Amino acid sequence: MEKDECILYLWQNRHTVVIGINQNPWKEAHVKELEQDQGFLVRRMSGGGAVFHDLGNLNFTFLVRDEDYDVGRQLDVIIRAVSKFGIHAERSGRNDILTDGKKFSGNAFFNSRGYCYHHGTLLLDVDMSHLSRYLNVSQAKLQSKGVDSVRSRVINLKELAPDMTIKTLQDALIEAFGEVYGDTPRPVAAGRLNQAEIEACEAKYASWEWRLGRKLPFTAEYGSRFAWGDLTLQFCVEGGIIQDAMAYSDGMETNFIKAIGGALKGTVFSSSEIKRKLLDLAKSEPVDAGMLADITGFVEENNF
Repeated sequence: MEKDECILYLWQNRHTVVIGINQNPWKEAHVKELEQDQGFLVRRMSGGGAVFHDLGNLNFTFLVRDEDYDVGRQLDVIIRAVSKFGIHAERSGRNDILTDGKKFSGNAFFNSRGYCYHHGTLLLDVDMSHLSRYLNVSQAKLQSKGVDSVRSRVINLKELAPDMTIKTLQDALIEAFGEVYGDTPRPVAAGRLNQAEIEACEAKYASWEWRLGRKLPFTAEYGSRFAWGDLTLQFCVEGGIIQDAMAYSDGMETNFIKAIGGALKGTVFSSSEIKRKLLDLAKSEPVDAGMLADITGFVEENNF
């Protein structure tokens, strides 16, 4: 990223389930069915929950330096683009864009060393039957959202604008991008892309280790749902000592959740010791105070 630059990247995936960085693939997706149907499972670097992509879905990514990062401004591009088709949209919380109470765009975020990205989905003409075939949505999550099914709370934009196509939506997004940022969008020069780096990234993020990772042979598992998302803790315990641990979540704060497993290795399997280690971890991995209180309270309640 150059200084004072914002890149809008538009892209698609075919027949793909994308999970958040801290999610358990076997819990979130029907991996066997997906692979049998020649589908793909991908793990992204950002937090949040699992989503399904097909070629009826258009994805966007805003890439900016930290000083130019503005979620409100970035979402205005999406809202302005769909308004060109007569669709009134609005933000819901931090992560979703809705029209008439139904979601057509979910968003996730990532930052590293002063660089940021914000990406999301745009449901144009997605095969909704695949949402339930390949995504495993827990009853706790459904109940917390006050709905009976995933399909009842999402909508394809084509239902509201039958003439919309991927191409016309792309054009509207580029036009809205220029309007919101007050400039004429220009294509990124191909020469800026380092092919060797791209190939190295492809090898890493296509690997089994990154996408699926190890399946922990746990001896104890505890889970709950909070306002900020799901949490599952798995422990492999021997002689009263935690030999291995994993934490899974669809929450947006990724670093703390990601660090829990390593922080608990070698700890006595007791609520008081686990809570102490989590409080110590919070000193080096900043986390929202309410989220930390929820996690430590959950550990205490289970009385390991």
